[in-house]
Formats: sequence, structure tokens, C-alpha cells
Amino acid sequence: MGIPVKLEAFEGPLDLLLHLIDKNKVNIYDIPIVEITAQYMEYIHEMQRQDLNVMSEFLLMAATLLAIKSKMLLPKEINEEGEEEDPRQELVEQLLEYKLYKYMSYELRDMQADAAYVMYKEPTIPAEVRAYRPEIDPAELLEGVTLSKLHSLFKAIMKRQNDRIDPIRSTFGTLEKEEVDMDEKWIYVESCIKRKRHVSFRELLGAGHTKMQMVITFLVILELMKMGKISIVQEHTFDDILIDWREDADDTPGRTFESDFT
Repeated sequence: MGIPVKLEAFEGPLDLLLHLIDKNKVNIYDIPIVEITAQYMEYIHEMQRQDLNVMSEFLLMAATLLAIKSKMLLPKEINEEGEEEDPRQELVEQLLEYKLYKYMSYELRDMQADAAYVMYKEPTIPAEVRAYRPEIDPAELLEGVTLSKLHSLFKAIMKRQNDRIDPIRSTFGTLEKEEVDMDEKWIYVESCIKRKRHVSFRELLGAGHTKMQMVITFLVILELMKMGKISIVQEHTFDDILIDWREDADDTPGRTFESDFT
């Protein structure tokens, strides 16, 4: 009873030769034809039960290897260029070409495997969008248009846009709400006049850094004058207004805006 031998599956005789070259770790451009032929024949004997159509390809390669082996034993032939011909050259070219396509098939196989994990979304463009066709031909629309005409049209549009701008409202800024402690301002203005007894109106207004601060300061001065605590003197028009604390004024703290305007 023969010993069963497990054979590897090869795509053809070239695939088997590449396997033997890789297995023996030899240079494909310098194939040891005697050793490779011997190993190849061993595989042929183990493949006796294979399909005859497949076996015919392997037997043809075996005959080719034997022919190359016999040529290697004879003196080397010289070609027309005066160079020695290598009987293995044609076989090497076939092996290189087969190896190229073999690795390309690996790349395609990997791409097919990767594509199996990719899902594609079917187009969902509405029917009315697909059926849309432009009513105006752009070429017909732009016929006769020149850079000069486009420039004139641009200037006309810009002039029309500028005419729409209100020259007054366009200069308006943004009004921001300012929180002012009116009682604190009252105490500050009253104590300043009482302490100095003689104060310039511009000096008091200058202490306010914003318009709202100056407005509140002005209202405090008017209220103090109404209460009879200060007197105001201006010798000439547009001169500075001088504020004096009246000697007969009550020194008790003045009222607040909250008590006056509520």
C-alpha cells in the first residue's frame, strides 16, 4: 500500500516552478536547472491521479526543463552579437511575466475583499430635479457681452446701491445702556462743592467720563440750585459757570433722586 502524499494546489506549471524557486531561495535570473528539474519531476510523479488535461501542461513544462537541462550540458551557443546565449532566458521571461500577473491578481483579490465591506447609497435625487433643464442657454445669454459692458453694469449697480444708503442714518452708532448710581453721583457732586466752596462748572462736568455721567452731574447741579444750597454765576455769555456753596445752606445730607422723582 502506497504512502498518501498531500500535494499543494498549483495554478499551472509556472506556478509550480515559482514555488520551487522560492522554496530553494534561488535567484530567478540564475536558476539551478538540474536541481529544479529533479524536484519538478518528483511533483509530476506524485500527481499521477490528476486530470489528464491538467497533467499535459505539467508534462510539457517537464519536457521543456529537460530540454534546457540538456542544452546546459552542451557548449554554449554564440548569437549574432557575439554573446553567449542562455537556454534559460525564455523560461525566466515567462516566469517574470507570470509572477507579475500573479501579484496583480492578489491586489485585485484584496480590493474585492475590501469592497465587500463597503456599502453604497443609491442616488435619491428628486425626479423634478433630475428633469430640470435650464430655460436659457448661457452661451446665448452671454452673447455680445464684453468686459467694458460688464464694467459699466457693475458701476451702475454700485451707484444704485450707494443711492439707497441714508446719509444720516448710516452714521448712527449703537446705543449701549450704561448703569449709573444716581445717589452716589449726588453725594459726590454735593460733597465736592461743599468742600471746595467755589467750583467751576466745567470742572464738575469733566469728572464724568461719559455722556451719561455728565448728564447726571448736570441734573444734580440743577437740583442743588433748586434746593437753595448753591448759587451759580456767569459774568459773560459763553464764559465758564462758577458754582458757590451758600453759607446759609443746610449742611445736612441732601435728598436723593429716588426721593425727588418717585
